[in-house]
Amino acid sequence: MRGLQSASLSSFLSNSLRDPLFILESGEVYRNPTEVKMSQIVMPCHANHCGELSVGQLLKWMDSTACLSAERHAGSPCITASVDDIHFEHTIGVGQVVNIKAKVNRAFTSSMEVGITVSCEDLFSSCQWNVCNAFATFVARRTEEGKVQLKQVIPRTQTEQMEYSIAAERRRMRLTHAEIITDLLSSNTAQLECQEYQGAVSAERTRVESVELVLPPHANHQVSTFGGQIMAWMENVATIAACRLCNAHPTLRTIDMFHFRGPSHIGDRLVLKAIVNNAFKHSMEVGVCAEAYQGAGALRHINSAFMTFEVLDKDRKPRTLPRIRPEPVDGKRRYQEAIARKKIRLDRKYIISCKQTEVPLSVPWDISNQMYLSYNNVSALKMMAARSNWMLSSEKNKVRLYTLEENQILCFKVETHVTVPAEQAFHLLSDLRRRHEWDRHYQKCDVIIQADEDDTIYRVATPCVSKGGKGQDFILLASRRKPCDSRDPYLIALRSVTLPTHPATEDYTRGEVLCAGFSIWEESNAVTKISYYNQATPGVLPYISNDIAGLSSSFYGTFYSCNKYLEENRDSLAILPPSDL
Repeated sequence: MRGLQSASLSSFLSNSLRDPLFILESGEVYRNPTEVKMSQIVMPCHANHCGELSVGQLLKWMDSTACLSAERHAGSPCITASVDDIHFEHTIGVGQVVNIKAKVNRAFTSSMEVGITVSCEDLFSSCQWNVCNAFATFVARRTEEGKVQLKQVIPRTQTEQMEYSIAAERRRMRLTHAEIITDLLSSNTAQLECQEYQGAVSAERTRVESVELVLPPHANHQVSTFGGQIMAWMENVATIAACRLCNAHPTLRTIDMFHFRGPSHIGDRLVLKAIVNNAFKHSMEVGVCAEAYQGAGALRHINSAFMTFEVLDKDRKPRTLPRIRPEPVDGKRRYQEAIARKKIRLDRKYIISCKQTEVPLSVPWDISNQMYLSYNNVSALKMMAARSNWMLSSEKNKVRLYTLEENQILCFKVETHVTVPAEQAFHLLSDLRRRHEWDRHYQKCDVIIQADEDDTIYRVATPCVSKGGKGQDFILLASRRKPCDSRDPYLIALRSVTLPTHPATEDYTRGEVLCAGFSIWEESNAVTKISYYNQATPGVLPYISNDIAGLSSSFYGTFYSCNKYLEENRDSLAILPPSDL
């Protein structure tokens, strides 16, 4: 049973979502029509002083590959709008091969998400390893006919369906990212103080300013400065700033999500500025910005980014870094904001990670990690729903029970149809306070925190399943999502979180839910398909083990009651989310 606790749904799903060969009717092996591959041998001219591929050069190759994929789908010129966080897991040496693959995961109105994977290959040992994964947003440029309306991506394989589904959630996070980060920084920095360290290095010593003239070789086929080229120049000045702090050659580990604010063209003078905002024990944050001007014209803001560097010793372990002494006012503000960003970065890495065997079932919730927990909550449910190898276990009263067992993880799905509009079913099932009306396992449910319109934290109490035992209680984050378009379902995702204000008590055994929730599909104006998913954890298994083993049919009774509840309330006006009730 401990294997169920430590195993990770997301790593299980991502590892097992390796599609078998998909054969078309023509007999040919399917290949995504937007997929573009690039392979490059790292030459000395691409390398830094350590004989490793310059990250700036890698960014240029990644941007080029992704742009070609976007243009293949759009059929028109495209520009880079933004790039999500990139974490570089390994460096790449001279003589090794860089393999880059890009494909469009999903297209929206005029923008699209392109997924990029980078791996390294050693030609002498035939070994390959992952370097980084990234998601970039590209926008189709206007043509003479006006704004480009992108055709939709049609996912064919299980992996494509998963990426297609989660792309909508990533887009949602991107659109709110800047505003949320600003709010978090303003609330967190007020509580932070600049500490004095003996022998600290003046931040001004690390300041770098450099100018580049944009020439035709720096431009793409649309005569705009190549986005990858701008990123490479930014990485260059950031590396110099990091060198000035530690008097050594640093290694870039992370680039935070950034947006291109405006275009640059041939003839522009690009002014690049960088400074070390703060240094921690083993890492430092460098802020870098790019501005452009022509002639006597005003500066135009092109881009800003935050990059995290480490300095490695001869054993490839991070060295201890000197501390920073910030200048008054702006320097102090940058110093404080870097501390706040580090916390946000750690929360994000902790929650949105493929290596979730390191993460407990229940993750601490606070306002600073709300966005990432919500994203993780919904994405995990979408990944589970994307699986196609569910096994029908039994069926009764038009309620089907499916199971999926792999790598010590047991998941189950309950599927039924109701004659209730999908949106009405979504609102009725969203409010967990009413679940006791159809689910006897929900003895009591209270709202603890209404985080926002889409995220609510509940305390759920359930009865004891054995004589003489204690009941269980759960602290659940419920994340609601309406469809991005007609090809998406309504979603209600559930997972356990911890709150310092609600510790476990002697009266109840604290239960855990790693991934659960409803997927609600509109099949017609009157018919809705409802699928309930749950990854079985020790806290959940006692309630469903007999049903899965075929020794009981209580689960079918529960979902028959759910159908009845929905149909009795199909015309109810009480369909508002908890925040509006």
